[in-house]
Parts: sequence; C-alpha cells; structure tokens
Amino acid sequence: MKKLTILGSTGSIGVSTLEVVAAQPEMFRVVALTAGANLELLKSQIETFKPGLVSVLTPEKARTLSRMLSGKKPEIVHGVEGMIAAATAPETTMVVAAIVGAAGLVPTTAAIMAGKDVALANKETLVTAGHLVMDMVREAGVKLYPVDSEHCAVFQSMAGHRNEDIARVILTASGGPFLNWGKERLLKATVTDALNHPNWSMGRKITVDSATMMNKGLEVIEARWLFDIPVQRIAVNIHPQSIIHSMVEYVDGSVMAQLGVPDMKGPIAYALTYPARVRSGVKPLDLTALSGLTFFNPDTERFPALQLAYRAAESGESMPAVMNAANEIAVEAFLEGRIGFMAIAESIEKVMGLHAPHALNSIEEVLEADRWGRITARKVLGVPG
Repeated sequence: MKKLTILGSTGSIGVSTLEVVAAQPEMFRVVALTAGANLELLKSQIETFKPGLVSVLTPEKARTLSRMLSGKKPEIVHGVEGMIAAATAPETTMVVAAIVGAAGLVPTTAAIMAGKDVALANKETLVTAGHLVMDMVREAGVKLYPVDSEHCAVFQSMAGHRNEDIARVILTASGGPFLNWGKERLLKATVTDALNHPNWSMGRKITVDSATMMNKGLEVIEARWLFDIPVQRIAVNIHPQSIIHSMVEYVDGSVMAQLGVPDMKGPIAYALTYPARVRSGVKPLDLTALSGLTFFNPDTERFPALQLAYRAAESGESMPAVMNAANEIAVEAFLEGRIGFMAIAESIEKVMGLHAPHALNSIEEVLEADRWGRITARKVLGVPG
C-alpha cells in the first residue's frame, strides 16, 4: 500500500488524485494533505480520507479549520514549515506535488531530500531549479514520476527505447481558448474569455497560462530536465483535439504517441501505480467517434510567451526562475483586472531584458532569483507588492 502526502489537495490535480485514491482504497492511504484557502473542501477531504496531518497557509486558517472539524482531528500545521512537515512525514512513501507555481519548490525538494518518491504536477519545480532538483533525485535515489499529461505521454512513449535514439520530443498543445483569435481581438480579451478552456478543467492560473501558451513553454523547460533532452530538440505542435498528449520521434523516423481523452485522472493514476495500470475512471477513447486529428505549428507572434520560455531555457542559469516569477505576477495582475491579456507577455519580456543571468548553486539562490523577478515585475507593471 502506498502512503500518500498530497501537496495542494484542493486544487484540480489534488481533487483528481483523491478521486483516483477513492477508486482504489486497497492501494492507497492518505497520510497528509496541504491546502490553501478552500477550507470547506479540505474539511470534506479530511472527513473522507482521515489524514493524520494537515497543513494550511496561516495560523488563522489553522484555527478556523480546527473549529470546523469535530471528533478526532488531525494535527493541523501551517505555512512553509507545515508544508515541509507534510512532505517529509515519516509514514509517507510518495508525495503528489500539485501546488501551483514556485510555491511548490521548497516542499517538493524537501520531500526528495527526505527520500520520498514524487509524482510531479508542479512544473515550476523543474523550471526554476531543474539541475539542482535532478541532482537531488539522483543523490537521494528516489523516483520522479511526471503527472502533466504531456510529460506522462512522453514517459510512456519512451518506454523500452534508448535516449540516444530520440530525434525529438513533440509536446502537443490544445491552443487554448484563443486558438482562432486575431491579435486585435486578443487586445480586448477578458478574464472570462481566458478562463474558458475548450478541453481541460484546470485552475485559474494554469488556464491563463494555457491561453498565453506560457504553460507550454514551462512544459518545454520541464521536459528538458525530466528527460535529459536539449531544449533545441523539444518541439511544440498545436493539436486542438487534445487526444494525442505528446509524441517522441526516433532517429529511424518512427513516432511513438500516447492517446486518450483529456482527463487528468489517467496520468495521475499512471504516476501513482507505475509500472502497473489500474482503472482510473477515465472514459475509453473511441477513435471511430473522432472527426479527425489536426496538427500545426504555434503562432509565436500572437502567443509570444512560448518563445520567451524557449529564450529563457537557452539562456539558462537564473533566467527561467526570473521568467516564471514575472509570469506569476503578470497573471495575477491580469486576473485582478489590472492589466490586459497581451500585457502579460510584454511585461515578462521587459523583466527578462532587465536580468543578467547567473548560476544558481542552491535552492536559496533560486528563491532569491524568484524574489528579484517578482519585485521587478511589480515595478514594471506598476502594481503593489
């Protein structure tokens, strides 16, 4: 039986993970949960899965949650220290890292250093600190399983093949809600428009990242570290149907692909049970019901964020951490109605232009680069810190 800590249990990945766990109660036990602001959902999760440890953001939220619970209560902790305690809980054998953004870096690396296997849904961990994290994984002798549908697809498409035989990794992208919008129309895009994703049900921040295509850029950088593939050999294809989740092209011209309906429970279940496969609750794919599968190159003029991510990856060192920080601040400002949609990428580019990349030799240095990126992005955007 795998004993799980779920970092970010009330987000979309966390909720889907608990659905997989509930469907296979003989395979999993929940040891610890961490969550942000949704205490009502967290209360329900505690009552259903009975974790021994729960972490929330602040002491006030910890006290509120304690008052909401009756009967035997879990230990309730808070803040970064609380997330670390959950990630390193002695009983835990696998940590599902599903916190959105750079906030997931510290608890995820704490889990790795504590010898826990990690099912990674927090791409920013590798975007900001890829070489450090992969060194930790090797030194700790733990397994890092990709949960993003694209990286899970690549992982499956590489099975049984040699890395040196890979010509390209091809990540697919739906194109998001603005696939067919012109540049003039994008200037007037609203938050509601950006959150109207055609295929996937995700959190607000990730959905906006999908709309700008920054999400795909972050996935390119994550793939570079997960699979030890140079960024120049990682391509992006727009695939509006979201049926092929990604592909691997080999030197002999063969292309391996993983197909399925767009439902995150599939890659989550595979990460939790690898190398076994279990019923995940995902509807089987009916190929005869499809009208067709189409692919084309992304338009980086309309969606410049993707090209910014490639540029950050090629610069390396501290640039990806700064780019990610600037993106988080810009997306937050857009969601608050402070800036327009096209200003997201524009502000990221300005912040990157102000940054001189430097080597990152510790997680503390990554956090400092992240802090610099956030401060600079707020100055560029003129928004309060």
